[in-house]
Amino acid sequence: MSPASPAVPAAAPETANDVRAPAQVSPHEAGPPMELLRLLDDPLEWSAFSRPDARRANCWQSNVLIEGMHCAACALTLEDALLSVPGVEQADVSAGSHRARVVWSADLVRPSDWMRAIQAAGYRAVPANDAFARERRNREARKALWRLAVAGLCMMQVMMYAYPAYVAAAGDLTPEMEQLLRWASWVLTLPVILFSCGPFFGNALRDVMQRRVSMDLPVALGMLITFAVSSAGTFEPQGHFGREVYFDSLTMFVFFLLAGRWLELRLRDRTAGALEALMNRLPDSVLRQKQDGTYERVPVRRLQMGDLIRVLPGETLPADGVVLLGCTMVDEALLTGESRPVARGVGSAVVAGSHNLSTVVQIRVERVGEQTRYAQIVALMESASTTKPPLARLADRIAKPFLIAVLLAAGLACAFWWGRDPGRALMVAVAVLVVTCPCALSLATPAAMLAAAGTLARRGVLVRRLDAFESLAVVNTVLFDKTGTLTRDAMVLGSSQVREGMPVAQVLAMAAALAQYSLHPVSRALAAAGQGGAGTPWQASAVQEVAGAGVSGQVCSSEVGLPATRLRLGSADFCGVKPVRSDSLQAFLSDEQGWLATFVLHEDVRPDARATVTALRDAGIAVHLLSGDSTEAAGRLAAQVGIGNFQGNCSPQDKLDFLRRAQQSGDKVAVVGDGLNDGPMLAAAHASFAFGQAVPLAQAQSDFVVLGDQIGAIVTTVQLARRTLRVVRQNLAWAAIYNAVCVPLAVLGLLPAWLAGLGMGLSSLLVVFNALRLAKPPTQ
Repeated sequence: MSPASPAVPAAAPETANDVRAPAQVSPHEAGPPMELLRLLDDPLEWSAFSRPDARRANCWQSNVLIEGMHCAACALTLEDALLSVPGVEQADVSAGSHRARVVWSADLVRPSDWMRAIQAAGYRAVPANDAFARERRNREARKALWRLAVAGLCMMQVMMYAYPAYVAAAGDLTPEMEQLLRWASWVLTLPVILFSCGPFFGNALRDVMQRRVSMDLPVALGMLITFAVSSAGTFEPQGHFGREVYFDSLTMFVFFLLAGRWLELRLRDRTAGALEALMNRLPDSVLRQKQDGTYERVPVRRLQMGDLIRVLPGETLPADGVVLLGCTMVDEALLTGESRPVARGVGSAVVAGSHNLSTVVQIRVERVGEQTRYAQIVALMESASTTKPPLARLADRIAKPFLIAVLLAAGLACAFWWGRDPGRALMVAVAVLVVTCPCALSLATPAAMLAAAGTLARRGVLVRRLDAFESLAVVNTVLFDKTGTLTRDAMVLGSSQVREGMPVAQVLAMAAALAQYSLHPVSRALAAAGQGGAGTPWQASAVQEVAGAGVSGQVCSSEVGLPATRLRLGSADFCGVKPVRSDSLQAFLSDEQGWLATFVLHEDVRPDARATVTALRDAGIAVHLLSGDSTEAAGRLAAQVGIGNFQGNCSPQDKLDFLRRAQQSGDKVAVVGDGLNDGPMLAAAHASFAFGQAVPLAQAQSDFVVLGDQIGAIVTTVQLARRTLRVVRQNLAWAAIYNAVCVPLAVLGLLPAWLAGLGMGLSSLLVVFNALRLAKPPTQ
C-alpha cells in the first residue's frame, strides 16, 4: 500500500500552457495499467472524481463507473472486494446504473489500492467523468452487435439444416445424409461458441477462478453442456448421446440471450443519459485573463475566485460568476429544467454547466469546484444513482443463494433423468440452468427507479434517494411552507395610492428612478414595476440609502418642465409620513411637500401554484399550508391558491408537531419547504421537496430538489412516483410468476433449451421495456 499523509499537498506551480486534464483511460486499453492507476494517487487529481466526505475527517467519496457487470451478484462481489481493502469505509455498487460510490480514508489508502481490488475481482473501474467512458461503451456495443449478428446468421443456417430432421418421415433421410447435416451444423456452431459466447465463457471462468457465482456461470455451463452433448452425438452417432443433437437449440438460445443483453445495454444507456450528460458537461479548459490583459488557456480546475475568463459561443461555462462584458443567450436546461434559452447581460449571474449560445462574454468567477451549483447538482445525482431501495437490496441479497440453488436444482434434475435417458438428462439440466436466471428479479426495481429518476432530471427535479419513490407513491397529505415555495422570494407591486392630481404612472416612474439604486426586495419590486409602466423616464442623482429604512435622492426628468425634486422612498418614519395600519407590506414616497404615494406590495405567488394545489386535491391528496407569517397573511395566500387548511404564526417546532400528529393519525405526509426552519420537518416527513435556491440544510434533508421555478413539478413527481411503484410491482410479479411456472416445466423436461433461452431473454427485456415506459412523464 502506498504511504499516505493526512494532509493534501499544495497545488503544483501552474505554467502558462498547463492544460493537463484529469487522468483518463484510453478507450483502446483493455484495462487500466498500473502507471495510470498511480496517476490517480496524486491528490491534485482527486477532485476530478472525488469530493471530501462531510461526515468523516480526511475521508473522500469517489464515484466510479464499473465495466463488466451483468447482475446483482456482481454488485455484491464488488462490494465485498472493496470492503476488504483496509481504509475503505463504505462501498455501494448499483447493478442498475453500473456505478459505485466508495468512501475511503486518505490516511490509510489511495485510489489505486481499491481500484486494483476491483480489477482483481475481474471488473474495470474508471472515474465517473472519464471522457472516454462513452466511447468505450459504444465500442463494446458494436462488439456485442457483431456477436449477435454472427449468432443470428449461424442460427438461421443451423435451423435450415435441422429442419429436415423435424419434418422427414421414417426412411426419408438416409443415415449418411443425416450425418452430413449434423456435421454442417457442428461447423456452423463453432463461430457461435468461439466468438459469440466469448463473454459468457470469460465471465464464468473468472467466477470459477475466484470461487464465486454470477448469472453467467449457469448460462455458460448450459452452453458448454449442450455443445459437448451435441458434439458427442455428431462424432459417435451410435453412442449414448447419438440419438439427437441440439445445435439448433444452442444457437437459438445464444442468439436470444445476446439479443436480450444488447437491448438491455442500450436501454440502460438511455435511462442513464441524463446523469452522464450532466456530469460530462464542463469543459476541460477555459480562456483566463492574465495580468497584461491577454488570455491563456488553463485547466478548469486551476480557476480561482476573482479570475476573469472569456467564454466563446458554443462553450460551456466552467464556473459560477457574473457577466462583466457582453450579452448572450444561455441554455440552462440541464440545470433548471427550463427548455428555453435565457438572456444574460452585464451584471447577470451565470452558473457552471450552462451553455453559451450566441456571443463572447467576459465573466468574473465567484464560485469554483464544490461550491458551484453545478457540483451540488452532480453530487445529488451521483448519490441517487448508487442508492439501493429496500426492494432492490432484498433482490441483491437473494441473488447469490438463488444462483446456488439453480446449480443444485440442475444437478438434481440431471440425476433424476439420467437413468431414463442420459442425453435428455443433460438437456433438462441445461434448461434448468438457463431458465432460472435471476436477471428479471435483480432488474425489476432499479430499472424502473433509474428510468423515473432520469425522466425527472430532464424536467429539473433531482432525486436524492431512489427509495423516496416508494414513500412518495403512498403519500396522502402534503404540507406547504409559504415563502419560497408557493411564493417566490421576490415581492410584487399590488396597488398604488398617489397624491390627488398626480398621474400614477409618473409617480411610479419617479419611485423606480430611486429604487433602481437599491438591492432591497421592495426596491427591486418597485424598479421592475416602474420599468414596465408607460410613465415618463426619470433620472436620480445624489442617491443615499439608509439600511433598513429607505433611499433618498434628487429626481428630475428632461421631458417634464419641473425642477429637480428631493424624494424619499421607504418606511413611514423615513419618509416623515403617518403610518397606515395594514397587514400588507407598504412602502411610502414623499417629497418636500409631504406624502406623495403609498405602494402596497405582496409576495409574488407562483403562477402555477393554484393549478398545483388543484391537481394534488384531484389526486386524492389533502393540502395544508403552514407559515411562520401572521395568520392573516397565511389566510390571504391560502385563499389565492385554493388551500382550505392553513395555520399561521408557526414556529419550527409547531410545524414539526403538526407533522407528527398527522403521521400518528396514519397519514403519509410529504413536505414542501424552502428555508432553515424547514430542515427538521423535511427530515421527519415520509417524502420531502426543496427548491433549488434553498439553504444547504434544507437540500441535505430533502428527498427531491426542484431546480426551476415551476411548483407544478411536485405534481409531476407524485404522479411519476405512483406509476413507478406500479411498474416495480408489475416487474416483481412477472419475475416471480415466470420462475414459478418455468422452473417446474424445465425440471419435468417439458421446456426445451431453446425455449428456456428465449424465456430468459424475454423476461429481462420485458422488465426493462416496462421500466422504459416511465421515460415518458405524466401529463398534468
